[in-house]
Amino acid sequence: MTSANTAINHSLADHLPAEQGPWQLDFEHWPQAQAQRWRAVLAVSASGRKVLLGEREADAMLLQSVEARLQAPVRWLRCDAAAVTHWLGAGEADFRALSDVEEAVIAGEASGGALELSALMMSEQASPVVRLLNATLYDALQDGASDVHIECTVRGAAIRFRVDGVMSMVRTVDGAAVAEQLVSRLKVMSELDIGERRLPQDGRFQLKVQGRVVDFRLSIMPSVFGEDAVVRVLDRARIEQTGGSLTLDALGFPPAERAAIRREARQPHGMLLVTGPTGSGKTTTLYATLAEIHTGTDKIITIEDPVEYQLAGVVQIPVNEKKGLTFSRGLRSILRHDPDRVMVGEIRDAETAQIAVQAALTGHLVFSTVHANNAFDVIGRFMHMGLDLYNVVSALNAVLAQRLVRLTCTHCAQPFVPDASTLARYGLSDQQDTNYLKGEGCGHCRGTGYKGRRAVAELLKLDDGLRDLIAARAPMSQIKEAARSRGMKPLRTMVLQAVCRGETTFEELERVTLDE
Repeated sequence: MTSANTAINHSLADHLPAEQGPWQLDFEHWPQAQAQRWRAVLAVSASGRKVLLGEREADAMLLQSVEARLQAPVRWLRCDAAAVTHWLGAGEADFRALSDVEEAVIAGEASGGALELSALMMSEQASPVVRLLNATLYDALQDGASDVHIECTVRGAAIRFRVDGVMSMVRTVDGAAVAEQLVSRLKVMSELDIGERRLPQDGRFQLKVQGRVVDFRLSIMPSVFGEDAVVRVLDRARIEQTGGSLTLDALGFPPAERAAIRREARQPHGMLLVTGPTGSGKTTTLYATLAEIHTGTDKIITIEDPVEYQLAGVVQIPVNEKKGLTFSRGLRSILRHDPDRVMVGEIRDAETAQIAVQAALTGHLVFSTVHANNAFDVIGRFMHMGLDLYNVVSALNAVLAQRLVRLTCTHCAQPFVPDASTLARYGLSDQQDTNYLKGEGCGHCRGTGYKGRRAVAELLKLDDGLRDLIAARAPMSQIKEAARSRGMKPLRTMVLQAVCRGETTFEELERVTLDE
């Protein structure tokens, strides 16, 4: 036993029942990141009893979350702050852990590859700022966060995660100097100019965690109190589904939409676009579609920024704008490599859009994403780019507009009856066959009432009649009415049906869709 462990165990004896001892701190099942966040350490007796020693009184929600994590009953014992600080500090050299396995910290700045994450080297990292940033990034991976926000305030910084599309406060950092050092550390990792504080900067870096490489995209923006940073987490492991299978079924699309997407993905030529706001799962849907149609008889090439998921048998090209490899330049080269199907990660500019449309018109099937609010707005985006509208509608087979909705937590869901005004607002009747559910909040869902997300979508399939209307620049209301008369279901209708089945809530309906 190390001297640190000995000191810890001796001090524990002053706070815990001797007849249940000896006691030891457990940083394997209650990692250092959690201990620091809650200012509480987990002590386990020789008989297996578990006690959390914290600075504050426990609430029911916290205990429920802890017991769900540990899968065992836990007693909470309030101790003075000095004792908790001693336990956290005394064991830091031996028990620095950030996950259920062990803490991952940046061990070196190995040039030309991902930064190595290793518990073996963590004792060499003595900087509190580095440890805080490492803990934050790893906590983001553990919580399944899509983005980490570091926002400068008058007193320091606020760190927030976006989990399942919703922002949540993680911790606050005292001191403007510490906040500045956090942002500077991110700049160093992304090879940005640490001396430039007046202009926005964008970069990226990689961390190697438990044998896998995780990509992070960084955006720095000047603000009133300093520089704000947003780190997008691109974890390939999170995209992989159960058993390593990435399919439309796994993404949760309803059967009718799945069948329609598969039909469009098997067309001989043309263009299939997926649209939606940032973080709505557009790229993942394209990955799932390509994975399903790839049989080895066609050549599929993708160009992405970055490559988020590796598809076996598919040629995947990462964009490298610093070296001059842009979407448009890469797409030109791709077309000289005799592809049958091409995926363009995102159509951002007129040049890329023009090449993609020409590829679709000359015998290729093109998949891509576009940022737009709904399927009809895509047409406006292309018009704004200055493309010939006739060529666009001739090339376009279908547009899929999608959102990710949070699902009601199955562990704490309870039936509820909406009031009459709510039913009237959505055109519902209390006589309908419905199953309204709402999560009360539990340890499994971190008290939110939601656990997990699934995709919902509206599919605009173009036929000759719709192409004529669009090319003639008919009013959008007329185009929408024609599409819906052909069976297209709006996004809001799709989410409302999910609400009636008890899969999500009215609040989530309002959060992700627009009341037209």
